[in-house]
Amino acid sequence: MNMAKALMIQGTMSNAGKSLLVAGLCRILKQDGYRVAPFKSQNMALNSYITRDGYEMGRAQVVQAEAAGILPDVRMNPILLKPTSDMGSQVIVNGEAVGNMTAREYFKRKTDFIPDIQRAYDSLAAENDVILIEGAGSPAEINLKRVDIVNMGMARMAKAPVLLVGDIDRGGVFAQLAGTMLLLEPWEQQMVKGLIVNKFRGDVSILEPGLRMIEEITRKPVVGTIPYLRVDIEDEDSLSERLGSVGRPGAVDLAVIRLPRISNFTDFDVFQMMPEVSLRYVSELRQLGNPDLILLPGTKSTLSDLRWLRQSGLEGAILKAAGRGIPVFGICGGYQMMGESISDPTGVEGGGTLRGMGLLPVHTVFAPEKTRTQAKGHFGKLEGTFASLSGMAVEGYEIHMGTTEVPPSENAAVVLSQRLECQAELPDGCARENLYGSYLHGIFDGEGIAAAIVRALMERKGLPLTGSAVDWKAYKEKQYDLLAEGVRAGMDMKRVYQILDDGVSSI
Repeated sequence: MNMAKALMIQGTMSNAGKSLLVAGLCRILKQDGYRVAPFKSQNMALNSYITRDGYEMGRAQVVQAEAAGILPDVRMNPILLKPTSDMGSQVIVNGEAVGNMTAREYFKRKTDFIPDIQRAYDSLAAENDVILIEGAGSPAEINLKRVDIVNMGMARMAKAPVLLVGDIDRGGVFAQLAGTMLLLEPWEQQMVKGLIVNKFRGDVSILEPGLRMIEEITRKPVVGTIPYLRVDIEDEDSLSERLGSVGRPGAVDLAVIRLPRISNFTDFDVFQMMPEVSLRYVSELRQLGNPDLILLPGTKSTLSDLRWLRQSGLEGAILKAAGRGIPVFGICGGYQMMGESISDPTGVEGGGTLRGMGLLPVHTVFAPEKTRTQAKGHFGKLEGTFASLSGMAVEGYEIHMGTTEVPPSENAAVVLSQRLECQAELPDGCARENLYGSYLHGIFDGEGIAAAIVRALMERKGLPLTGSAVDWKAYKEKQYDLLAEGVRAGMDMKRVYQILDDGVSSI
């Protein structure tokens, strides 16, 4: 059996740019005629995705798969950790939840998952020419190296040469690179075949002396100086710069409530490309102001985030805004919060029952089984500001624990005609006047939907009707090409291909 060549991108720290570099290299190799797939053995993320066969994986590998021109596959991310608190996570193996574990419990069991990682990797490698592997955090976490399965441990499993990436935008990039190499074992140092300086702004000629010096210090070549790339591509979870953004001035103001355990905030990315829109993430009462639309996102911990919403004063402010007729749209956990009650009889999130916001006449009951499915359908018969959405086609995915009961007399936000397990029409969510809720992630990405929402908000304010339809897929393809162009310009691709061909000697 022919196995793919492998190349691994590791970083000196979290947010050094590993995910985007892997995406950029995926697009470059695709452009150069290779069958290429991304891989990350263990990902910690609250932004997840459901594959067409109903498995859950991290969205970073979804982005990389899109850049490679292939469908997302759960084998690209066999272990996904979804934090439920500062000390624990839900552990997902091969796309299915196996339970919640504390950090200590997972650390003890981590090596148990090596066979799952190996099988997933080998299966992908048998179908592709190249596997681009992404590390996590830093390989120099000396307290974790003994049971590493995502950095040098993974590189060893895949026999993959490593390129080490440092982030010059944060400062101290030479110390990052030299310090990381210093803390690696001799065999790990041998795996590193090149260094990359990422997010550089300025004149490269001024940097050149430092590049030559770091090559002498580490005895590793610098194979790339990547410019700070301004591309509009999904980011990873809480490290995303988007979540701290106040948004550019726009004709309409959209406020996303930044819940402590916010998940799948990429649901709102489509609005950020629209010049008419100011999209803001709000985490304090004083930041809310008087938006034109309030968006309640998904969350990994609905009950605790609802308590936070209540304690912060934001719940009261949202209720007052809704009373004034301001539209409120909740997705997944945000939809659950908008109901009258949330019950957790089996202790999925610690147990108990909590009063909801009372905006929609629905009741949610958590259950241990997770709903995971892609879905298609159309908006139901909507009222209020977004009545024009009625009947428009929608497509996305569901990922939630438990079910929400909606009275038969209420309007469904969405009518689903195609899910993983059936083709019958099923109602999803609830809509009443200017209050809307749905479980469907990606609900705003469909053709013309974001534009229709913006036009409706502008019409409500008496502004001239603009907001052309957004071809979200074409836009993303253009961004992947721009990313590849920037990475190719800053990388010595001839040398990278040589490293890929040479591989590593037995370690």
